[in-house]
Amino acid sequence: MRTTLQAEEEKQKKTGRDLTRPLFAGGLVALLFVAVVSAMVFGAVSIGFWNVFIILVEALPFSFTFAGVEIATVYEDIILQIRLPRVLLAAAVGSSLAVAGATFQGLFRNPMADPYVIGISSGSALGAVFAMLSGYSLAVGGFGAVPLFAFGGGIATIIIVYNMARVGQTVPVMTLLLAGIAISSFLSALVSLLTYFADEKLHMVVFWMMGGLGGATWQQVQVMVPYALIGYILVSVFSRELNAMLLGEETASHLGVNTERVKKILLVGASLLVAAAVSTSGIIGFVGLVVPHFVRLVAGPDHRFLLPASALLGGSLLIATDTVARVIIAPSELPVGIITALIGAPMFVYLLKKRKKLRYFGGGG
Repeated sequence: MRTTLQAEEEKQKKTGRDLTRPLFAGGLVALLFVAVVSAMVFGAVSIGFWNVFIILVEALPFSFTFAGVEIATVYEDIILQIRLPRVLLAAAVGSSLAVAGATFQGLFRNPMADPYVIGISSGSALGAVFAMLSGYSLAVGGFGAVPLFAFGGGIATIIIVYNMARVGQTVPVMTLLLAGIAISSFLSALVSLLTYFADEKLHMVVFWMMGGLGGATWQQVQVMVPYALIGYILVSVFSRELNAMLLGEETASHLGVNTERVKKILLVGASLLVAAAVSTSGIIGFVGLVVPHFVRLVAGPDHRFLLPASALLGGSLLIATDTVARVIIAPSELPVGIITALIGAPMFVYLLKKRKKLRYFGGGG
């Protein structure tokens, strides 16, 4: 009798979730649209929605020109050369952090996991701080020495952590997590040591560590987005296997999942997402921690829906917080990492209290 009641409850929950997901997805798309429009309109110089619309439409290839409408060249430069690349970069960074956070939380079966849990951020920070203090004048594909060293530091860190955690041909998830924590602490100490000797470059180091999108350019968007797409594809292709791994590696193996192969691919994909995001924006906290929690509470733990939904919500959240960072003390701006922390910390506490009443992790089918 009890088994029958439980089965009926699960069926009702699944039916409700199937109805909720399309509405939730539509709401996320609408939220992203509102965030993008707001980011384009508001700033130190406010530009009307109609003007923004005309500028964007006329910038499209093979587009027509609105007769009798003249817009100041300075407005066109602000929209096309400053705000649009910044909005696109914020969307890419926010989506990357949210998807990486969802992946690590599922892989480690730990709701406290975030994109930086295995030390990628510490490795990127070490590379970035080293580039700042060394004064290298390197430039590749529109990227300077700081983002290049940050990206290289993040990728090198995950390679070191993976090899430290490997036992023969297997990589125990708990060992990987502990190795990441240890390496992260060590690299953070090195970053602190370099920061201590930063002298006149201390402001530059601290500002980068807080996270920001103030230097967004089209070159950064063109270089960052392909890495983000590759990482997202690698993770999303194995979303069903990630669902199975929520039940435990042994159970997933019995279901036909090659757990070691899946772990490698998920680590590569998530690491690309995090390294690409950190190298272009610095360290932005709470996006990759809070967003997957919120999506799970609304739509469940199925990664086939969780990953794209997290990407939409993460992009919208970072665009919105970056807009706030730009306008709150205009014409100056705050590091966006401060805004995400101020918003994300209380939201995370609320979600944790809410989570106590619900089943959080579970197979997604």
